[in-house]
Amino acid sequence: MKTIPGLLLVILLMMACSNGTTETASDKENYKKATETLLEKEKKNPITFLKVYSHDKHNLLGQTVIKGNIDNSAKVCSYKDVQLELSFFSKTGTLLEKDNETIYDVIAPGKSVDFKTKYFAPKGTDSVAIKIVSAKINQ
Repeated sequence: MKTIPGLLLVILLMMACSNGTTETASDKENYKKATETLLEKEKKNPITFLKVYSHDKHNLLGQTVIKGNIDNSAKVCSYKDVQLELSFFSKTGTLLEKDNETIYDVIAPGKSVDFKTKYFAPKGTDSVAIKIVSAKINQ
């Protein structure tokens, strides 16, 4: 008679252990699917996850020195070879010239990369605006 309650207790413990294992495997599978979905989203539109911050000044040679950094807010995907578009504006806001610059560096998820470039900007340049045009996925 005493063995029946003991046997029931052992069976209940085994069921509880196996049920926890199934949930853990299910949790791992759900995490993997969510990560894959996030990776695909980050691969499709890198510009959404990259932000550029910069400031410029003039050096003694008359060049416009542009220093800045590019932040990667993606959770999974690394980017490289970020293409920037530099727009040079006058004091009145007139667009004087556009140039392209590529930052040949890898930006890991959640990290940022500093850059510096020099230009002989068009005469009358008062400010420089920078935007990200494209980036490649780092495989």
